[in-house]
Amino acid sequence: MAQALPKPGLRPFLPADVPMLAAIFAASIEELTGDDYNEAQQEAWMMAAEDEEFGRQLASDLTLIATLDGSPVGFASLRGNDHIRMLYVHPAVSGQGIATMLVDALEKLAGSRGAKSLTVDASDTAQGFFAKRGYAAQQRNSVTVNDEWLANTTMKKTLGAAQ
Repeated sequence: MAQALPKPGLRPFLPADVPMLAAIFAASIEELTGDDYNEAQQEAWMMAAEDEEFGRQLASDLTLIATLDGSPVGFASLRGNDHIRMLYVHPAVSGQGIATMLVDALEKLAGSRGAKSLTVDASDTAQGFFAKRGYAAQQRNSVTVNDEWLANTTMKKTLGAAQ
């Protein structure tokens, strides 16, 4: 008989979460983005978690933590009312609905805060995930992260009554 997977939970960000979220951030980039970004780009991107600004951003945004058996396995943050700044899931639980649960929650929160649409600067790795959720590409971007150029795509979704 198949064993039931534990049901994921959601909770708000706490300052003590920063080291665990930095580890999830780095593991996600290292293990999930290799088809879209080279090693130097991945290293530069992962270094952002070592900066004090990483924790400040999580604290200044509305950040939600996804948990399994009480342990963080992913996180997402909403900047202002209408921009998803971060969405990262540990590779061990990738493809198990954690990112969907986090984005569903952010979409509902954004809508309840009066947002008519939601934007995200999606990595090339995440672009397909957001496209399946109804986000449309608006523009390509090149950003410098620790002296490396990384491409992403600004995507937008109109929030409707279905939220």
